[in-house]
Amino acid sequence: MLLSSQGDPRIRMATLPAKPDMKDRILETADRLFYLQGIRAIGVDTIAAEIGISKRTLYNHFPSKDALISAYLARRFVAPRPSEKSPVEQILGTFDSLERRFSAKDFRGCPFVNAVAELGEDRSVRKVAIAFKESRRLWFRDLLIKLGVAQAEALATQLALLVDGSIAQDLVRNDPAMARAAKEAATVLLRNAGVKVGGSASKKPRPSSTV
Repeated sequence: MLLSSQGDPRIRMATLPAKPDMKDRILETADRLFYLQGIRAIGVDTIAAEIGISKRTLYNHFPSKDALISAYLARRFVAPRPSEKSPVEQILGTFDSLERRFSAKDFRGCPFVNAVAELGEDRSVRKVAIAFKESRRLWFRDLLIKLGVAQAEALATQLALLVDGSIAQDLVRNDPAMARAAKEAATVLLRNAGVKVGGSASKKPRPSSTV
């Protein structure tokens, strides 16, 4: 006789998605509000009210707003995913990803740049932002080394500047094509460094649901 999972509460419990614990809920809410509305503009009262908890409950998990800000930046500090694509594809693909991200309605720029703009006097915030930017530059550098580029350090810095420049231009112009222009510039830099780049750098990336 076949047993139905509907008749066994243990099976039903096992198939239910786990709810995020309170600390995760607080951090997820703070992440969204800090990024969309600004760190200074959002207080712990707003975060607590958004979740429907008391400030005391929030402080049980994050003893201060500074602790919550640190956790927010740590959450945003994500390393690029490992890829089987060639170094050239990964480098230029960065700008395709940026174009898709620029097209999203919730794009508000780089969270680390935003944090420094708001809290630049806080050395710990600036330290995390520098570490993030340097990690991205070193990611470019390591890919360039695999390509045998002689001046990998300098070119990695130039590519990182193209990334940040395209973000700034998109925020001002509200034009995702700024990422495509940066990709074209990156292609020129790679070719000048002796890297073979195939295809057209100006080709528009396919739509993607993951940004």
